[in-house]
Amino acid sequence: MSSAEETYRALQIHLDEQTVGFPASKSGSDIRLLQQLFPPEQADVAMLLTYRYEPLAQIQKRARQTGKSVEEVERILDETARRGVIGHRVKDGVKHYRNIPYVVGMAEAAAYNPSNEFLAAALEYHLDGGFWNDFLNSAVPQMRTIPVEQSITPQRQVGTYDQVEGIIETTDEPIAIIECVCRKGAASRGTPCKQTSRSETCMVFREGARHILEMGSGREISKQEAHEILRQNGEDSLVLQPSNAQGPDFICSCCGCCCGILQIHKLFPDPASHWATNFYAVVDAELCTGCGMCEEACQTNAMTFDHGEGLPSVDLKRCLGCGNCWVVCADEAIELRRKQTEVVPPLTGEDMTEVIMAAKA
Repeated sequence: MSSAEETYRALQIHLDEQTVGFPASKSGSDIRLLQQLFPPEQADVAMLLTYRYEPLAQIQKRARQTGKSVEEVERILDETARRGVIGHRVKDGVKHYRNIPYVVGMAEAAAYNPSNEFLAAALEYHLDGGFWNDFLNSAVPQMRTIPVEQSITPQRQVGTYDQVEGIIETTDEPIAIIECVCRKGAASRGTPCKQTSRSETCMVFREGARHILEMGSGREISKQEAHEILRQNGEDSLVLQPSNAQGPDFICSCCGCCCGILQIHKLFPDPASHWATNFYAVVDAELCTGCGMCEEACQTNAMTFDHGEGLPSVDLKRCLGCGNCWVVCADEAIELRRKQTEVVPPLTGEDMTEVIMAAKA
């Protein structure tokens, strides 16, 4: 094994110890993917980081063993952060850095302007399957599903973390809108999205938004524009998937044809058991006229239509309670019900990672 291969193997082992991990693959796709994500000097520095944000001075102490100067370590960290494959923030005037998950994190940053080499390595790594098994079986999911805004009636008592309008209104500025990297990747492969022609559908908040705007990978929007985009996302039957925190760092708006996570969802026999969601859909057979619109709107194959009896049925092992079937039902035959046991997300994304890491210990 060459010294370069040893470096990337060491990085793979290091990242596999963080949050949801980065498992090795028999095909070697893990190493090929890391080579696309991290140039050699950035791979060395990434191994100095943990899943927690740490101040630059603390990381520089750890870097002494590498023989790199203080200025060199800072330069490499800043270059790596600008590429979006590590976390970065400035708190009280001090730079902090951390490792971030492959998904959601590194993959989305790399996929924004992907090389053919990255796309090939990522596809092979995804097909190997080990990462997705770890992703879906973490102590708490990294993402959850909340109902589209149109499906929550004003009189219903819903926690702010399950109400997209509340998430937007309680979010500190800025809000950045970005192109969906999944749809962008699908379009580059010659398979444009079947669900929507719009590319700007996903939102990033707070520190993440500031970083996105600094990178020039998105644009700042007002809360009013955020609500309008989310309304259109609901009309296009996109599934709202924020990060699993009461104050989420982002909201993805996902389709079943392009979203890697929803495509993985379809492959599992009981995917809803791996998801964080507080709702499920119920069909009233007496009100249903059998139009079939709910089946078309469902992005997870949870709504199936019996053309013999003319009625839809809901597979609760697949239903994420996104509310898209409710939006398209002109007969008001679908109700979005709250689950008996409520799943309360961690307060912040950092709290979520602590829960995941505690379970790995």
